[in-house]
Amino acid sequence: MWPDRRIIELFKIHVPIVQAPMAGVQDVDVMIGAAEGGGLGSLPCAMLSVEKAREQVQIFRQRVSAPLNMNFFCHTPVEADADRESGWRKRLTPYFQELGLDPGMSVNAANRAPFDAQMCELVEELKPEVVSFHFGFPDNALLKRVKAAGAIVIGSATIVKEAVWLEQNGADAIIAQGAEAGGHRGMFLTQNIASQPGTMSLVPQVVDAVRVPVIAAGGIADGRGIAAAFALGAAGVQIGTAYLHTPDSKISVLGRAALTGATDESTVITNVMTGRPARGVANRLMREVGPVSSEAPAFPHAATALGPLKVAAEKLGRVDFTNLWAGQSVALGHQMGAADLTRALAAEALDRMRSLAG
Repeated sequence: MWPDRRIIELFKIHVPIVQAPMAGVQDVDVMIGAAEGGGLGSLPCAMLSVEKAREQVQIFRQRVSAPLNMNFFCHTPVEADADRESGWRKRLTPYFQELGLDPGMSVNAANRAPFDAQMCELVEELKPEVVSFHFGFPDNALLKRVKAAGAIVIGSATIVKEAVWLEQNGADAIIAQGAEAGGHRGMFLTQNIASQPGTMSLVPQVVDAVRVPVIAAGGIADGRGIAAAFALGAAGVQIGTAYLHTPDSKISVLGRAALTGATDESTVITNVMTGRPARGVANRLMREVGPVSSEAPAFPHAATALGPLKVAAEKLGRVDFTNLWAGQSVALGHQMGAADLTRALAAEALDRMRSLAG
């Protein structure tokens, strides 16, 4: 029924849909729903401890018999720069004062941990069927251990050069992440967000440049988008924003309301929330300081000072300092469970492809 079954057969799933890992707004419930619907559930591990990641995988294994994906960041950690941190605090001081907070207050450092030996040991212990990486790959020794544990390895590319590099360094499949995608850009061989191609342009060029199957990501939220991805040569799709609308996601009430009211013009690419480019629903901070600012400290340190501002504003019913990562098709979301959503997306895509073929 599907014109390209390579992702279905590689991951041993029923429909070629990968639920995108979304740190901070999902846990195992979204994974389980995506798996029950026939897709691949993904666990974002960059903000989890080893113990929490283990717990989530164990719950998944207890509740559903299906493959799963553990997702990790691979950025090179950068020490906090005292001068930039001070400058950033100074820039944010009016917001602290407005909310009755001390601009010099002590706050916990933002946590976005890259894949390391401890997490590699967890992969060896839990043996997930798929392991995906964002911002390139870990060092070769760790990657070899992941593969030796039996995991299929996939990585994200934002340009053709990154896709070729991933294939040359052992990727079994590649996620072609277009500019429309929500969340952090997976870029690692370029820093130029202004020239990042969109999904419709990127996917066929990546397909032409590599031999491994390609998973399209960015702006895909319904069957029409899935059918278009296959027409461009993709063997599967990765979908994230559509799952935020499900009751299975852990997005806050305020965040859910903001997503519900979002339109095609609501999202921007910004670096002010974490220090690294990511697409999300525009908030007050992005409008007044950014969305892209040279004052923002390097990833993930820009997020540190925003912690108390986020908490204080949310208590007042506002998302002025809340990062609501979402893609450009945020307005296409539907209110249904993750399992039903996965089935509906697949059915709609197949109907669309049949009608186009017939």
